[in-house]
Amino acid sequence: MVKTAKISPIGGATVLVHQARHAASSELSTPSDHQGWSAVSGISVAEVLELSSLRTARLVAGASGLHRMVRRLNVMEVPDVLPWVKADELILTTGYPLRQSPTSLTGLVGDLDDRGLAAFAIKLARYIDELPAQMLADADRRGFPVILLPDDVGFDDILNQVLTEILNKQAAALAHSDEVHRAIIATVLAGGGLDEVTAKAATLLSRADVVAIGSEGAILASTSPDSERMAHLAELVKAQPPSRSVVQLGGGATAVVVRITAGDFDHGWLLAARPDAMHANDTVTILERAAAVAALTITQKLAVTAVETRYQSDLVRDLVEGRLDDLERMLDQARWFGWNVQAAMVLTVTTVQAVPDQSPRSRRDDLERFAAAWRAALEGRITGAAVVVVSDQVLTLLPVGQTEEELPIGVGIGRSPVTAAADLLAIVGARVHVDRHGAPPPASTGISRAVASLSELPAAYSQARRAAQVGLQRQIPGAVTSFDSLGVLRLLSLIPDSGELRSYLTEVLGPLVPGASSEHSDLLETLRVLLEANLNVAEAARCLHFHYNTLRYRIGKLERLLGPFMTDSSVRLNVQLALNLVDVLGPS
Repeated sequence: MVKTAKISPIGGATVLVHQARHAASSELSTPSDHQGWSAVSGISVAEVLELSSLRTARLVAGASGLHRMVRRLNVMEVPDVLPWVKADELILTTGYPLRQSPTSLTGLVGDLDDRGLAAFAIKLARYIDELPAQMLADADRRGFPVILLPDDVGFDDILNQVLTEILNKQAAALAHSDEVHRAIIATVLAGGGLDEVTAKAATLLSRADVVAIGSEGAILASTSPDSERMAHLAELVKAQPPSRSVVQLGGGATAVVVRITAGDFDHGWLLAARPDAMHANDTVTILERAAAVAALTITQKLAVTAVETRYQSDLVRDLVEGRLDDLERMLDQARWFGWNVQAAMVLTVTTVQAVPDQSPRSRRDDLERFAAAWRAALEGRITGAAVVVVSDQVLTLLPVGQTEEELPIGVGIGRSPVTAAADLLAIVGARVHVDRHGAPPPASTGISRAVASLSELPAAYSQARRAAQVGLQRQIPGAVTSFDSLGVLRLLSLIPDSGELRSYLTEVLGPLVPGASSEHSDLLETLRVLLEANLNVAEAARCLHFHYNTLRYRIGKLERLLGPFMTDSSVRLNVQLALNLVDVLGPS
């Protein structure tokens, strides 16, 4: 992207040119201030010295800095010129401002170089006879060009020629930019998408590999056969996005990176890499034009995907809520989406961890990112699955079967559909957790019983939601819970009157009801561990890291609150049911 900057000679005219933006470094190795990419509006100090007005000028120091770019000119006619200088300036002077203290030239070179100026040009003999040796040595050390100007050339000639050369180069660059833009636009008008735009940019850049990287680090399109190398570059860019356009990859290789943006939306980066150095001017120009068109194609695809996603969510919502008025139409829609809803299937409900004080839009974006990552993780493991966001959950219609053809999950034949689905989702959840491209991790996934027809989906939806809720209450990150594995919880979850269930919970647990009193939370945990140890006091004490007598004391407190559960089986049954209800109902 280019921005307008000014050439502002003191007392002279102001000329507008374009300056390409560059700033701080990144994890990728970036060039120094004077070895960055050459903006279209600049010419090098070496090119300046080839102009007719400066052919008799002499370079007396800083020869290693001839590659520095001149994008502005300034005339020094006051001693305190530093507040008015800018980066990439060629500063001209007769020495008049320094006639009283020529030794100050030594410090001036360092000050000008620190501010990123391109070079310093001076006329001698009129006000200053010679340049200090220390100044020249410092200029050589810094690679800061110092030029002796001929007496017979006026500053107006130098200003005119250099600015004309800069503007001519800019005009040529703009013409080239327009040609590139037309070529890339033609690709889109011919029906091309992001892949074709990336390929066109690679063609225009000759031997460069071009890759489009999403804002979360996913590779959206690539022309490189070395997918591993491109993935590595994508990870580097995602980890610490370079704020400069050119980065060094080591071994002489170079990469140019530009942002893909559309208004306030950041869609990622377009990166071009090649094993040798590349002409940064042309590369940046081509990539910037390609990035603008890529943003258009991405925005268009997102708009289409948003509409399609809404239709998918509406269809699944109708299915799980039992609205089957036009079944044939719904089956046609499902087939068009690539879903297999006529085979045996299980329905899964996945909850996603929420962020405190999260806005509804941000929450929805998190769910959509998770659904996309979940969908990508399923690809290659099973075909015909539907993954959509409904309300505040991610629903998956997962085809299952008993044969190798019906169950392409890779978990083997002979397993029940629900068990096979649980195995698959455990694998998928782990992959999403490791490589989710910005998607939040799953909190809990519930799996319904296998169903044979669409009419059974409402019941399956209720089962999966209940299983997901129980898994969430158990506070096991990424838990996969099937409805059939709930045991007694399955029966408790079928009781519709939650008020009656909470009343029972309060009657049995009293002050130990979760959320009623924080001081009793330790006692509730002690009760759970004791029951899991089959009332074996010594075993429970070891699990809790308590002294045996400490646990006996706690048991006494528990029995005063709950009744003689250690000796009365009916009291113990009520307590165990109440603890299971906590998993079903959650805190009050």
